[in-house]
Amino acid sequence: MIDFNHQTTFGELITGRIDTALVAEEAASPPREYLGGSRLGVACERALQFEYAHAPRDEGRGFDGKTLRIFAAGHLFEELAIRWLRSAGFDLVTRKRDGGQFGFSVAKGRIRGHVDGILAGGPLDVPMSYPALWECKSLNNKSWNDTARRGVAISKPVYAAQIATYQAYMETTIPGIATNPALFTAINKDTAELHFELVPFDVALAQRMTDRAVRVLQATDTHDLLPRITRDPSHYECRFCDWQSRCWRLPC
Repeated sequence: MIDFNHQTTFGELITGRIDTALVAEEAASPPREYLGGSRLGVACERALQFEYAHAPRDEGRGFDGKTLRIFAAGHLFEELAIRWLRSAGFDLVTRKRDGGQFGFSVAKGRIRGHVDGILAGGPLDVPMSYPALWECKSLNNKSWNDTARRGVAISKPVYAAQIATYQAYMETTIPGIATNPALFTAINKDTAELHFELVPFDVALAQRMTDRAVRVLQATDTHDLLPRITRDPSHYECRFCDWQSRCWRLPC
């Protein structure tokens, strides 16, 4: 409901202008023309298909200014983590010699992924093997605590799927990266606490994500809709989906 009595504050005025600029900048960015490896672990395959096919989001959905500010802050936290790990003695490589990101491209470029970094070495007293995939996320306090308590595979299955997929596809260019556990790093955005976790390669999970990617590509090519995650439109995943209304207006 619109509050017509609300007077825009000085801070809201400036924030509004920033958010308007960020949304315009995002809208002007070219859409991703491939299926991102970081997205394969989302719960609903139909939602993933909508995302890949650039289906219009429901009105009022998508990335607003606040969300885009959160994304931008996440990149800064990642840069901090890179500096901290290097200062602690880790040989963390985040760019190739030509300046590009490490990543992979398969299925004629229709499935791609870009990794945060590769650990080529580290302090002798840290029980790790190299090379190792490095993935970093910044989380709010509640999410960070849950991840630190239960581990990334249970708390953040989308991240776990991303790690397994990246380990699988990067093995051909960086031998050993699937043999050695990845280092997952989570930064608490509220307290600056750090969570480090070694994640062994889950070959079964990587295969499931590869199979899922193939299903999304094939179904999109043939204009077939993949199944919903549930038969209940009020399901948790549906209520937060950008395509909820579009999806449930369809006959199946």
